[in-house]
Amino acid sequence: MKRLIVAFGFLTRLPMPRVEVTSTDFAAAIRFYPVVGLVIGLIVAAAGWAGALVDPWMGAGAALLTWIAVTGALHLDGLADLADGLGAAHGDRTRLLAVMADPHIGSFGVVAIVCQMLAKLVLLHAVGVGWGLALVPFAARMGPLAWARLLPPLRPGGLGAAVAGAVRARDLLGWGLLLALAAVAVPALIALPLLVLGVAAWLRRTLGGVTGDAHGAGIEILETGLLVALAVAGALA
Repeated sequence: MKRLIVAFGFLTRLPMPRVEVTSTDFAAAIRFYPVVGLVIGLIVAAAGWAGALVDPWMGAGAALLTWIAVTGALHLDGLADLADGLGAAHGDRTRLLAVMADPHIGSFGVVAIVCQMLAKLVLLHAVGVGWGLALVPFAARMGPLAWARLLPPLRPGGLGAAVAGAVRARDLLGWGLLLALAAVAVPALIALPLLVLGVAAWLRRTLGGVTGDAHGAGIEILETGLLVALAVAGALA
């Protein structure tokens, strides 16, 4: 229970009770990220449903703003840092990591955030409200579990290093089985494994491993990719 509270406290701005946390608890909390994602998804879907009672675009806007508020823009920050690093590094991996570590946001980061928000807004309007939307944050937060196993951490003392080794094979198997069950109701979720592996290959090529910012950026990429999959599935139905 304590590690679940830690996961909620880290990934959301939802009020949580104070608990004493060790580094082991913080690392092991990654196993509960999909649970947090499911709660985020239900809240976002509820906001979208309420807004859509007035207008579909209002529903999309309400869902997006709620998504950002509940997560505290945590993953958008990671996306911005990664975009700044990629934009300024010019192929120099050392400079890329140095720019990502800078707490200030640059023009590349601003553009990345704006583009991501616009993409999500349009896709939320296309997808509408339903179980598919509620399950997107749930499925996307399985990504860090896979990346923690597939990619080496790049910053000692960072999130990537903290969670390295915290994910067990049975964690991946268990969440994989739940994803398969969810995909029975929402077939578009079968796109997740390909998206996760694609992001992992891209991070390995560009960064050489994973950092906390990369985890956050990866979650944003997965969420957008899953929304695209939902939109395409809806159009083909």
